[in-house]
Amino acid sequence: MKRNVLFFFLASIAISAVAQPAKIATYNMRYDNVQDTVNAWAKRVPIIGQVIQFHEIELFGAQELLDHQVKDVKKQLPMFDWIGVGRDDGQAKGEYAPIFYHADKFKVLDKGNFWLSETPDQPTKGWDAALPRICSWGKFQDLKTKKVFFIFNTHFDHKGELARINSAKLILDKIKTIAGNQPVVLMGDFNFDQRHEGYQTLQSSTLKDAFGLALFKLANTSTFNGFDIRTAGDARIDHILVSPQFKVSKYGILTDSYQGKLPSDHFPVTISLSLSK
Repeated sequence: MKRNVLFFFLASIAISAVAQPAKIATYNMRYDNVQDTVNAWAKRVPIIGQVIQFHEIELFGAQELLDHQVKDVKKQLPMFDWIGVGRDDGQAKGEYAPIFYHADKFKVLDKGNFWLSETPDQPTKGWDAALPRICSWGKFQDLKTKKVFFIFNTHFDHKGELARINSAKLILDKIKTIAGNQPVVLMGDFNFDQRHEGYQTLQSSTLKDAFGLALFKLANTSTFNGFDIRTAGDARIDHILVSPQFKVSKYGILTDSYQGKLPSDHFPVTISLSLSK
């Protein structure tokens, strides 16, 4: 009897020591546009916070947030810290591509930013882009497992075709330089779907779309919705790609709504993943 009790006690310790998959996401939250009356930011941000908390997302990359919006999201999620800068000046002007992380679960070991342009160390527009575009990155450590990984979060240009193609090439080069062979997650709004040349460029690297790796998928719509709750289709322009060290168990496009409206003009994309190596 004592031997059985000891066996079950040791087994329970072993099970509790196994890290649970982390839940991460990419979420274009739509910039604060004064013309968005029905879908005003002040109405949406509490719902965005609820979506993050309800789905127990522990780390996420956001896009299109202005400085005051970053602070608003932080107020909704006091347990989170964040990294990132404004794309217009490398400080607080223009949209951010910030990375939010649960401060009780992860810590930042290093961080940085670069621009999607011919001069990536300066706040500049690249190629035929309409606007400056940025990638913010962080080197994180899981406080429970002590494992280290990199997150790169970005937002490609919405008009420049050459900019999108070259941004994909640039970001792969930057990831190799910054992270080497360490575990990497690349996420963001790429403004191209899974049929685009830029997507194929990313997929031809060691990074792979979590959509194709996930053991279980909930992906019944496009990721861009334009605030239309009736959105259909299969065009995924918001992506999460992972390096070979990760195992992806779940992938979902979250379609939560409130009072017949949507929290943003993009649906968040979330995955559950764990480091297998």
